[in-house]
Amino acid sequence: MNPKMVLAAGISLLAIAPTQVLAAAADDATADMAMADDAAPGNQITDIVVTAERREVGLQDAPIAVSAISNESLKESNVTDITGLNGLVPGLVVAKSGGAERIISIRGIGSETPENTNTQPGVSYHVDGVYIFNSIAANAAFVDVAQVEVLRGPQGTMFGQGSTGGTINVATRQPELNEISGNARVGLGNYSLVQAEAGANLPISDTLAVRVAGQHQSHDGYAKTTDVVNFGEWELDDANETAWKAAAKWAPTDNFSITLNTIQYSSDTHGQAQKNVFDPNPDPRELTQDFPGQSVVDTELYYGTMALDMGFATLKSITSYQKLHSEQSWDADGLTADLFYDLSYSPDSFTGVRYDHVGTWQSDTESWTQEVNLTSNGNGPLSWIAGAVYLESKNSQYIVEYRGDDDNLLRPPLPLTTAFDDPVLSSVTYAELSSIKRKAWAAYFQGTYEMTDALSLTAGIRYNHDKYDGESATNSDTADYTSGVYLQPESVDGYSTSEWTGKLALEYKFTPANMVYASFTRGFKPGGINSASAGGNSYSILPTYKPETVNSFEIGSKNRFAGNTLQLNASAFYYDYSNMQFLEEDPIPYGEGTSNAPKAEIYGLELEGSWVINDYFRFDGSVAFLDGEFTEDYFALDPAEATKAQNEAGYADYLIWLDENFFPGIMARDGARMNINGNSVPKIPDVQGTAALTYNNYLFGGDFTARAQLIYRGEYQYRLFNNSEFDVTPSYEQFNLFFGYEPEGSALKFSATVTNLFDEDGVNSRFSDPYGSAQTMETYIAPRQFIFAIGFDF
Repeated sequence: MNPKMVLAAGISLLAIAPTQVLAAAADDATADMAMADDAAPGNQITDIVVTAERREVGLQDAPIAVSAISNESLKESNVTDITGLNGLVPGLVVAKSGGAERIISIRGIGSETPENTNTQPGVSYHVDGVYIFNSIAANAAFVDVAQVEVLRGPQGTMFGQGSTGGTINVATRQPELNEISGNARVGLGNYSLVQAEAGANLPISDTLAVRVAGQHQSHDGYAKTTDVVNFGEWELDDANETAWKAAAKWAPTDNFSITLNTIQYSSDTHGQAQKNVFDPNPDPRELTQDFPGQSVVDTELYYGTMALDMGFATLKSITSYQKLHSEQSWDADGLTADLFYDLSYSPDSFTGVRYDHVGTWQSDTESWTQEVNLTSNGNGPLSWIAGAVYLESKNSQYIVEYRGDDDNLLRPPLPLTTAFDDPVLSSVTYAELSSIKRKAWAAYFQGTYEMTDALSLTAGIRYNHDKYDGESATNSDTADYTSGVYLQPESVDGYSTSEWTGKLALEYKFTPANMVYASFTRGFKPGGINSASAGGNSYSILPTYKPETVNSFEIGSKNRFAGNTLQLNASAFYYDYSNMQFLEEDPIPYGEGTSNAPKAEIYGLELEGSWVINDYFRFDGSVAFLDGEFTEDYFALDPAEATKAQNEAGYADYLIWLDENFFPGIMARDGARMNINGNSVPKIPDVQGTAALTYNNYLFGGDFTARAQLIYRGEYQYRLFNNSEFDVTPSYEQFNLFFGYEPEGSALKFSATVTNLFDEDGVNSRFSDPYGSAQTMETYIAPRQFIFAIGFDF
């Protein structure tokens, strides 16, 4: 079965069906929308409320491309973290990177700076509207989720910097007054899977309620290494994570409330499987590596919301404080010592390297945010929101990477007290101790004016200001020391950026159930500091990098037809993309940093639809057709090509550091630059989508549900270098099944889920380590998983 044909057939059905009922749509539309406002019958599509653009609005009434995935849908597809959203939302790609990083892109815009946690994402990530600073923290499990909202396209007015590609908001369940309720679920599956979760809403009084929830997930590794020193086999892609959430809501009056939340998350695993493309073992779940990976992630999030209804408008204050601690280690060469020596051996210098291991990559982030906004109330022709935001964050990193030709493969991380002249430093290929502080503030305003009952104009503007400073040291500075420890951070030059962003949109409603919109939006991601190169350790990587911007032109349409049983939404867009931030090699080894690719164009078409075929069957589908390329000359340096040119010139490994070889060696590396003009923009699958058929009926004394789902993710280039050998991430398809049964008159729920039914070894992404030996790895989607669960709601 060709997955592209399945997607095309499903979307064609959705596209053809409206033409059969379009003539009657205008007459029935008012009745359709009136029915949707009430509790819709089981054979109709119900409305979904999203917090798009900082205020609650019906999904079909929001003149932007937005998708919402309910908690039930997440459970049916066994989505437990953000990586599982691949394929469920048009244009969204979540790629695994080094350690616990997740690179999130929407329509080809996200982050191209892996392992540089000082840069900002291109897709901002929020929990209940609170901005999450670190991409590692974004991988924390979804806790007590109500729904996940994905806004596609720049959100520069409402969500500000770091949302050039879009915004993801995880909306959690909140305390409810005067209602006792609870839920629990336990699931068991293969790979020793255990999933457990529970939650309860408890009203303390007429004005005070609390909600508590917790969850745990663990399973054995989906993959393993085969040759770890002193261990032999070492499981990877395992899970062992626990999270809990507590919230309290106090509403002493009808117009005033305070809600406090905390989410705590802890994970301790062997890390993800990253298989070297040169691994001789053909089994994608077996890795020929010799270093034991480890991944520890702990996050703390505290936030509070105060809301005061003043009649003409509602005043809201949102305050948050968050912490992240992450410790990662992995086999950066991705092979055994003998295999890596053979791969790196140079006949010119008769030398090779036996290992390249990340002994530690420790990140500690501490940050807080404060937002105040005022949102209009009432039903007049003008609705508006105005606000201001302040962000402050400190991100500290300690990195130690070993590389050598000896047999000491399990070196522990170096203490920070290691002396500048310690002999063990000869095996340290890269070390960094940095602390970068970021302060940012912004002010915004957006209003919508209803010029007629059918035509509305929206205009918004935002001013963004960011400032960075901090201190940094790398082991390349050690040669200048005469005493003390081997890393001695010094202040780096500060850097600040300011930018105006905004939005202009027209919306026209043909009927209450059918509308079109056209918009122009401008997104912005701030520039920043290259901490590793700011001290002059690079030849061409600048101490700072520029902001990136995107000008988006989009048209779209949202429609309900056939008595509220058919929904079809479409959007088409064109992006003018400037100064994309990406990670580039420097001619001086280990001087990598962030650079800017000057210009790119991205365009695409997205379709989403639902069709309630009859009382028993429902079809849901989405598809995205995307493309993009760079349109200006820029000669970028790929780490793999730089190393290849260096070796061919006879300056392999340590030879380049000899005085007489240094300048000609870096010139040889610099000569490997390639023009990216005409290359494809990374992380843009040519086709991506999902199709699902759901059957629901009253059987055996209860409500029975069966669902079959296809997810297809097309081929894409992982990096802008478009290296045919290393950057092509192949397509994959995934089939999922779900069966649910709820006995009548009982609070119990039974379910059986099968994900990746045909055990597809789908490549989630390729990942080229930007540092050290620059090896290319593949990460895979989870294998076939069986889950049997029992739960209840009351």
